Amino acid sequence: MSPAVGGPPTLIASAQRALRLLEAVARYPRGATAKQLARDTGLALGTAYHLLRTLVHDCYLERREGRYLTGPAVAGLSREESPAAGQRRLDRLLRRLSDDLAAAVYLSRYHRGEMVLVAAQSAPGAPTVDPRDFPAGAHATSAGKTLLALMSAEERRSYLTRYPMVAFTPYTLRDPAQLPLLPRQGPQRAAPITQYQEFVLGTAAAAVPIVAGSGLAAVSVSLPMTQAHRLPQIAAQLRTRLSDDFASIAFGL
Repeated sequence: MSPAVGGPPTLIASAQRALRLLEAVARYPRGATAKQLARDTGLALGTAYHLLRTLVHDCYLERREGRYLTGPAVAGLSREESPAAGQRRLDRLLRRLSDDLAAAVYLSRYHRGEMVLVAAQSAPGAPTVDPRDFPAGAHATSAGKTLLALMSAEERRSYLTRYPMVAFTPYTLRDPAQLPLLPRQGPQRAAPITQYQEFVLGTAAAAVPIVAGSGLAAVSVSLPMTQAHRLPQIAAQLRTRLSDDFASIAFGL
C-alpha cells in the first residue's frame, strides 16, 4: 500500500545509521576507530563494522592503520569539486610538492583496466618524461610498478598480456615474476617502489601508493641520475606529505 498523501515519510534506518557514521568520522581529522565511532553514534559494534566496511568499499571512507577517515567520494559530493576545480587543486598540490622536493612529480591512476597519467609537474633540472609511452611502459616506471603491485594476479596478467614487458632501455625489468607486490590493505606501510634508468636513460624515480576502496593510484617523483643519491630521502618525504587531498582528487577527476 502506498503511504497516504501528507503522511509521515518512509525512513530507511540503515541509511540513517550510515549517515550518522559519516558525520562522526568527519569530526576526527586524523581518523577514529570503529569502537570510537560506535560509541559516538550509539550503534552496536557489529553494526558499525558492517556499515564501515560498506562505506570504505564505496570510497566514502578510508581505513588507515585501523582508523577511519572520510574518503574521496565525500569530496566528490561538494559542488565546488567539479572536474575543473579538482584539476586546479591538483595542479597546485603538485606544484607545491615539486617546488619543495625539487623533483618532477606525477599522479597516476589505474582506471577501468588502464593506467592513466593524470597530471605531472616538472622542476628545474628535473623535466617530466614523455607520457605517451606510460601505459605500455608501466613495468618500467615506478608509478606503473606500484599500480601493478596493487592489482590482483588476474588484473596484472591481463594488463601485461595487453602491454608486454618490452625493453625501453638496457636496464628495463623483463620478468613478471620479479615485479614487486603490495597488499591493498595497508600499502602505506610499504617502502616506496623505485626504478633506475628502466624507462628513460639518465632518470631515476620512486612512487608511493594511494588506495581508496577499489581505487588505485600512485604519486611518483623523478630525478636525473646525477641526483639519484637524493631519491631515498625524497621518497621518504613524499610518503609523509601525501594528504587526503590527493586521494580526493585522484579518484574524483
